[in-house]
Amino acid sequence: MNSKTITKGFVIAGLMNMSVMVFSRFFSNPVIPEFDPVVMSNFGLLMIVIWGLAYISVAKYYQHTKWLIGVFAVEKLIYGFNWTTWILNNDLSNIYDKDLFAGLFFSVYGINDWLFFLFFSYVFIQIFSLKK
Repeated sequence: MNSKTITKGFVIAGLMNMSVMVFSRFFSNPVIPEFDPVVMSNFGLLMIVIWGLAYISVAKYYQHTKWLIGVFAVEKLIYGFNWTTWILNNDLSNIYDKDLFAGLFFSVYGINDWLFFLFFSYVFIQIFSLKK
C-alpha cells in the first residue's frame, strides 16, 4: 500500500467516525444511547468524533506517529470487540422498530471498527518494520 493510499485511509477512517453525527442526528437521537448507554451515550458518540479528528490530523504525517497508530489499532480492537459482544447479545429488530438510523448504526459500526483495526495494524507494522 503506498503512502497516498494510506493517507486516504486515515481520512476515510476519520470521516467514518464523524458519520456518527448523521446516525445520531447530531446527538439528538435518543435510541442509540438507549440501547448501549455506556459506550454509545452522547458523550461516547462525541468521543468517537474526536477519535475521527485524531485520525485525520495525522493523515499526512502518519509515518512520524508510529506509536499513536498502534493506539488507534488498539482503540479499534476494543470497539470491534465491544460491538461483537453487543451484537451477539442484542436483537437488532428491536432497534429498527424504534429508529432506522439507529438500527443501521448498530448493524455496521463494528464492521467499520474491525476493518480499520486491520488497516491501523497494517500501517503500524509497516512503519515499525521500516524503522529498524
